[in-house]
Amino acid sequence: MPPDVILLVLFGALLHATWNAMIKAGTDKSLDASLISAGGAVAALPFLALLPLPQPAAWPFIGASAVLQFIYFQLVAGAYRAGDIGLVYPLMRGCAPLLIAATSGFILDETLSTGALIGTMTICAGILTLALEARKGNGHAIVLALANAFVIATYTYVDGIGARASGNAISYTLWMSLLPPVLLFSWAISRRGLYTVAVHVRFNWWRGLIGGTGSIASYGLALWAMTKAPVATVAALRETSILFALIISVLVLKEKASPWRYLAGAIIAAGGLILKLG
Repeated sequence: MPPDVILLVLFGALLHATWNAMIKAGTDKSLDASLISAGGAVAALPFLALLPLPQPAAWPFIGASAVLQFIYFQLVAGAYRAGDIGLVYPLMRGCAPLLIAATSGFILDETLSTGALIGTMTICAGILTLALEARKGNGHAIVLALANAFVIATYTYVDGIGARASGNAISYTLWMSLLPPVLLFSWAISRRGLYTVAVHVRFNWWRGLIGGTGSIASYGLALWAMTKAPVATVAALRETSILFALIISVLVLKEKASPWRYLAGAIIAAGGLILKLG
């Protein structure tokens, strides 16, 4: 991978960790996730007129991605309600790149170099190491996390192919961001009522706008990188967001980190270095 692609993917990983920390700090994870999605759509709107429309071949992928993103956010909220984030998040983010690395050869006909494969596996090993510190996880949380890993891998393929077919990865990202918040808020209103949702939006809109801008920028950088490098390699490098999440938790949230977290951070950093050298 070229150094500029690596740096931009790492910056996107930092943004990803930041908006996830905002959801974690919120009072209602489900509605905050919907706000993040809506904030990304609002941030995208001013730029739509400045970019070319995605090519016709990309629109089915945009539609499929919207449905998958809706499922993703629902599973995130459910998994966080069922179990410890220290177990759920590493499983979701760690298993997805493993699935992609194992299947990208026959799905996308991509061949990873030995260095890229070793780096990918190393990053995944570091992410999964974080799950070892979770002592109170339950079977339901694990099932939801593994199901979401499958969803993450699926929408990564859908968007990686769609971005390439669109002719412009940024345009694809912005148009793709518009439909998921419609689905999420429609679902929330049908389940919890318009008044409850409206009150939460009134007092937390800023969280959605800031987090949503970071979310759309993070994913846009990843999709752009997938037009320049193998999808499996980009997907693995993007999961260094967990390393940034560790730094945020210690320096900003003042949380205590176990030895497992520091070990995982070192393994993830080593995997990133291997990717760069490979």
